[in-house]
Amino acid sequence: MKIYLLDLGSLVIDRSDVLWHLDVGTPVRFPVYGVYIDHPEGKFIFDTGYDLDHVNAVLPFELPEQTPQQTLPEQLKLCGTTPDEIDYFVNSHFHFDHVGGNKYLGNATLITSKFELRSLLVPEPFERLGYSDVDWYERGRPVKFVEDDYRLAEGLTLFNTPGHTIAHISLLAEPEGRRPMIFAGDAVYTQETLDKEIIGGFHLDPVQSVEAIRHIKEMAREYDAEIFPSHEMETWDSWKHAPEFYGD
Repeated sequence: MKIYLLDLGSLVIDRSDVLWHLDVGTPVRFPVYGVYIDHPEGKFIFDTGYDLDHVNAVLPFELPEQTPQQTLPEQLKLCGTTPDEIDYFVNSHFHFDHVGGNKYLGNATLITSKFELRSLLVPEPFERLGYSDVDWYERGRPVKFVEDDYRLAEGLTLFNTPGHTIAHISLLAEPEGRRPMIFAGDAVYTQETLDKEIIGGFHLDPVQSVEAIRHIKEMAREYDAEIFPSHEMETWDSWKHAPEFYGD
């Protein structure tokens, strides 16, 4: 198993959206990334970044920065593959900055929860901007619905971490030759989120959001796993990026 971190650009939000109620009016630029896993049982992607045209049209205040090399096809090319070769993809949730590359994955099977899909298609009013990128989804595309913790493949496990959205999920990967890795999605924005257990300012359920942070920390202790937050430039800069990889 080889695990590649895909550089899919960056955006800006207020720090109070990273740590609820703190430092209102402080803009923060944060990375957006995906995870490509080349596995003996198939090729998998976890999160696909944002679509630049969509963000410029609908959320320009997020100040997107994305070069042509930071699109999903170009990042996969660094890994020696193409979108057409991907077998399965999973989004931690369907907010716009995690689904932008889905449009390239028409041959792949989407693995998701029916509850998250319903939220994408019929969002609550306060979630409409978060779930604003819907063009990639069409009826009839291959979908496998899972509602509980789910084994994707040997050493790849999805586990439920709702709160940020109704059916947010995180990924535990156990590559050979290194510590297991937990890709937390937006259940954990930053290391400070973990340390202080302060949830993000955008969420569906604040109680579940705190429980999700604690569940991730418990999983990390159980598996001796390293936690990979979703949106922190300092930690992102310290990791390997494609074409470098983790695993064998």
